[in-house]
Amino acid sequence: MQFRLDKQSGNKLSVLGFGCMRFPKHLGAIDMQKTGNLIMEAINRGVNYFDTAYLYPGSEEALGKILEHYQVRENVYIATKLPLILLRGPKDFDKLFTKQLERLRTSYIDYYLMHMITDMDLWDKLRSWGIEGWIQEQKKNGRIKRIGFSFHGSQQEFLKLIDAYPWEFCQIQYNYSDENFQAGKVGLRKAAERMSVMVMEPLLGGKLATGLPKEAQELFKRANPELSPAGWALRWVWDQREVSLLLSGMQELRQLEENLTLANKAFPQMLTGEEHKIYQQVLQVFNRAYKIRCTGCNYCMPCPRGVNIPGSFAAYNTSFSMGFISGMQQYISSTGITSERRSGPGLCAQCGKCEGHCPQHLPIMQSLVAVRKRMEPFLFQGILVIVRAFLGKKRKPSKPSSL
Repeated sequence: MQFRLDKQSGNKLSVLGFGCMRFPKHLGAIDMQKTGNLIMEAINRGVNYFDTAYLYPGSEEALGKILEHYQVRENVYIATKLPLILLRGPKDFDKLFTKQLERLRTSYIDYYLMHMITDMDLWDKLRSWGIEGWIQEQKKNGRIKRIGFSFHGSQQEFLKLIDAYPWEFCQIQYNYSDENFQAGKVGLRKAAERMSVMVMEPLLGGKLATGLPKEAQELFKRANPELSPAGWALRWVWDQREVSLLLSGMQELRQLEENLTLANKAFPQMLTGEEHKIYQQVLQVFNRAYKIRCTGCNYCMPCPRGVNIPGSFAAYNTSFSMGFISGMQQYISSTGITSERRSGPGLCAQCGKCEGHCPQHLPIMQSLVAVRKRMEPFLFQGILVIVRAFLGKKRKPSKPSSL
């Protein structure tokens, strides 16, 4: 395992951090046995940074139980986040933080983040509630070791935020398709001058691993048949010396093993000029295929009307990257469009709740209209009416027979 130094604290951080938002599940709940095996294998192989959040269902509890059970809490750095969207006033600081300590079965948090800051207005609101004094008190009492923020907003706002407080680290979305998105390379370099920078979404919600168009996959394969698309994506992030670590949400031992192998050879400026050219070629193909830059984080869910927003967007993108038939198959299965309990974009009531929660600031309502226009053309909608009518008749209970 390669390590990079948190210069302010002197902590040696594994270049591969474990993102805990997408722990493996069984029957809708976190699979504790499988998750425990993954976490312990990661720790035994050198991973020492685990990133979770209050808003990740069951994640903090699972991580806390596993670290306590195997008595390895002191071997790792825990990062978790104050859920800003749940705050109603300064009294909630202690309420939510205390709950997190209970869930994680610990008396302190190594790396604590303000979750999903988008702009200076939000930070100014928190300051008006006394957040700076609260942070100072927690640090004095040893309950918070390092303070930072995760960011989803414009580059201009990011540059303001890193100057607004003596932050010790930050977390940004960054990958070869997002070099100029949100904080971007400019923000990364500026922040790295004074703090550690952790990278989330290095695979763009898995799209850079398993969702690349075939043409892009072939470009990578011809350049290096031994390296997967995921490997290419991770190496691009690690190549940059300003990155302290990247977070990967690994759900299988196979994924963990691949990432560990890559992390053992993760050095700054390891990519060649020819490899950089390959990324540019792949990016051109990727940008043609992906119309909606949804990462599948599910912050927009649940929709009050039952729309499967991430599923609709994924199928729409697939219809461009893998072909319309593949996209339609995915669309039908993910939205239940032919069933009575459907979850397609036609149910959208334009309430806007989803857009208020989207870290990417996507125009979700407008995009759902585009999805329906492509995936449910007029003729297809007519066929659906007939299919639903037929299914409805089949499901009508028959009259009881007289004996």
